[in-house]
Amino acid sequence: MTALGYALFATEIGRCGIVWGSHGVLCVQLPEATASESRARLTSRYPKGSEQIPPRDVCRAIDGIVSVLRGEARQLDDIELDMNGVPPFHRRVYEVARKIPFGRTLSYGQIAAKVGSPEAARAVGQALGKNPFAIVVPCHRVLAATGGLCGFSANGGVSTKLRLLSIEGAAGHVAKQAVRAASAGH
Repeated sequence: MTALGYALFATEIGRCGIVWGSHGVLCVQLPEATASESRARLTSRYPKGSEQIPPRDVCRAIDGIVSVLRGEARQLDDIELDMNGVPPFHRRVYEVARKIPFGRTLSYGQIAAKVGSPEAARAVGQALGKNPFAIVVPCHRVLAATGGLCGFSANGGVSTKLRLLSIEGAAGHVAKQAVRAASAGH
């Protein structure tokens, strides 16, 4: 990887952004309402970055993200992420979330248990709300214990989360999970 750079790229859901540095990908941003808004958000978060042609490894990351957003089941665990500024608990949460297979979901509580803090479902939600690696760390695949979608920090909020789950064929699974939880009295 090279000096701090960013690029916008076309996907099925709009123009996403990616930021990279010498230690890997720093950020994957879901689309804003317009490409200029996406660019403005990236430059405000990474003012020392410049728009560049991505290096080969970032191009491979972009290709993987585009494939997932097209509905192709791909794991993105080969994308090198720069987690130098990420708190240790968030890293553990992101590592678990990154292993959720395409089209599947886990609850915040399940992730909390997997990181060794079974009572930390809210902290998991807060960590995922700060996830700088959208799609690569698929926070959209994490739901409330009831199957509810809860919040989603990307542009479009919960409707974007549902759209991503629909692309992966998981929206029906989410609805069934919510019905089961309601039937069980959750």
